This record gives sequence, C-alpha cells and structure tokens, in this order.
Amino acid sequence: MAERPATVKCLVWDLDNTLWQGTLLDGDDVRITDGVKQVVAELDRRGILQAVSSKNDHDLAWQRLEQLGMAEYFVLPHIGWGPKSDSVRSIAERLNFAHGTMAFIDDTPTECAEVSYHLPEVRCYDAGQVTDLLGLPEFSPATVTVDSRRRREMYQAGFRRDAEREEYKGADEDFLRSLDLWMSISRATDDELSRVEELTLRTSQMNATGVHYDDATLRRLMADPEHDVLVVAMGDRFGPHGAVGLILLRRQPGTWHLRLLATSCRVVSFGAGSVILNWLIDQAATAGAHLSADFRATARNRMMEIAYRFAGFDDQPCGCHDGQEASADGAADVQRLHLVPAPRPGPATMSLDAVDLAKGTSQ
Repeated sequence: MAERPATVKCLVWDLDNTLWQGTLLDGDDVRITDGVKQVVAELDRRGILQAVSSKNDHDLAWQRLEQLGMAEYFVLPHIGWGPKSDSVRSIAERLNFAHGTMAFIDDTPTECAEVSYHLPEVRCYDAGQVTDLLGLPEFSPATVTVDSRRRREMYQAGFRRDAEREEYKGADEDFLRSLDLWMSISRATDDELSRVEELTLRTSQMNATGVHYDDATLRRLMADPEHDVLVVAMGDRFGPHGAVGLILLRRQPGTWHLRLLATSCRVVSFGAGSVILNWLIDQAATAGAHLSADFRATARNRMMEIAYRFAGFDDQPCGCHDGQEASADGAADVQRLHLVPAPRPGPATMSLDAVDLAKGTSQ
C-alpha cells in the first residue's frame, strides 16, 4: 500500500485565471466561480491555511478580493512583481512551516516550474486541478477538530499580536505580561482526542520523539491508571490559541517517565515549553519522584532538545530507569534523559491553571 502523502498545511493561490476568472489589470470584470468558493471555504474548514502569490497591483487586487467577499480567507498575501518562489518561501518562513507542507497553484506552467526549481519540496498544481483538490489525500486531514476550523482566525490573531509587539517599546517580558496570557493543563477528554492525535502529527520542531500516537493508543493510555494524557491550552487578550501541547506521562512510585512532550511552534515565543517543563518538574519534586524523558533527534526538533537540556535533563545513568518500558515505537535511537527534580517557581508572564498530579485536583 502506498504511503499516505503528508498533509498540506498551506496552499498558496495565484489570482488571475486561477482563483478568479480573467486578468485584473487587463480590465476584466473578474469573478470567482461557486466551485472555487466552495474549495476555498472547505479547505479553510479543514484547517488548511491559504495565502496569495500574484503578479498584480497590490491595492487593486486586495480591494477586489474584499469586494468578492473572499479576502478574509487568505493570510500573508504577497501581491507584487517579484519571483513567486520568493513569495512562497517568505510565507513558509513566516508560518514556520516546512516546505514539504506547502502547496502552490497557478495557471501558468512557467510559474509552477519556477517555484519547483527553487523550492523542490513544495507541491505544485495546475489551475485546472482546483475543483479536484478536495478529493486529494494531501488536502484531506484524517480528522477535522474544533481548532482546525478556527486555525486561520488564530493565525490572523497571531499576526495582530506580532504587529503590536513590533510597536511595543518595553522589554519582552513586560510585553508578555501585557498580553494577559493564560495556560491550562488538564487531562484529555474524549472530545479532545482528535486534536491530541493531531498534535502528534503536526508538530515537528517541538516534538520530543516524532512518534505518532493514534486514537486507539491514546484511548488505551487514558484508561491506564499509570498514564496521564494531558492537554495544554493557551490564550490571551487577542483570543484563544486552542490546544497547543500534549504531555504523555507514565507515573510509577519514585519515577515519572515523560514519554512525549509536543507543543505547537506558535507558542514557542511565549516560553510555553519551559513553563510546562518547570510545572512538571515541580510536580515531580512534590511527589518525591525522579523524572526521565524520551528524546529522539529528528531533522527539525533540535529546539526541543535544547529545552530539555536547559530545564536540567542530562544523560547521567540512574537506577530509576530499571524496569521502565521501551520507547513507544521500539526505536533504538531514543535517548532517555534524566533529572532529579527540585521545586520550581510558577511562571512570571502568565497565569497557570493545572491539574495536581499528586492529588488529582486542580491547584
């Protein structure tokens, strides 16, 4: 059986004779067909971001998108006269997406060839394929969660937040306090499972092992009294960030085993990873348990290793590892890091509402 292609995270649209019919600067009364509108709306519902790369007059083209009632669907429009590969690269960098999760659609073969030449991992499609996109596996996520349906709004709120940060004159820590950030850490519910599974699939830079836990495995762990499946959610005065983190923890007397920590790249700048690790370390210290953590290096998760090391995890052997199960997928290249916990202070830049793992109640 052929391997399922990676899901597209962002589709970059050309405008003339692709998104709409006609050429704007030729004076055409451009229109978007109902079929294309349906594709745009459904991709948005599935949580696939959409952007624009068009050789056009920016103000005129964006005004037309607004008149057609479609501007709200698109993030990071690149409308101008530069190479489209530069636009796609810039969009991927701003979203922090790997090129392999990006797609580009255009009616002109030379434009597709230019993008493919400079960005070979970006998947390119001809405009004639627009109405076929919804049936392609790469545009069909296995699950569509509540967070998926509002992903575009969350990114747009993030861009507004970034713009305010650029204008803020004070220190970074003061700006974070001004956001009224909050974090919650709670045990996963049945309703959250699809988003939890999605986190193990979509996160790459801040995923400690790269292991995908499917629905059945997560349900089994939730039912196991030794395991905690914890969901991290965040928000601020701009709105909710949604579920942004997953913790898979096995607790045994004297030893806690962190099998997986995965967080969204969107909350790295808020220090989410260090807040989560400090909370967990403090909880283990209260329980008098050593902490071990699985880490497997991938092509993109160097930041997660740095987070573990900065929190105090090291490679020193300890008897607490004896009897611990192998890594989730049996991989031989999983490191087992170790830490002897000591109490940690709470976060200084956000409020935290978290389950008390020792008592099973909220702190």
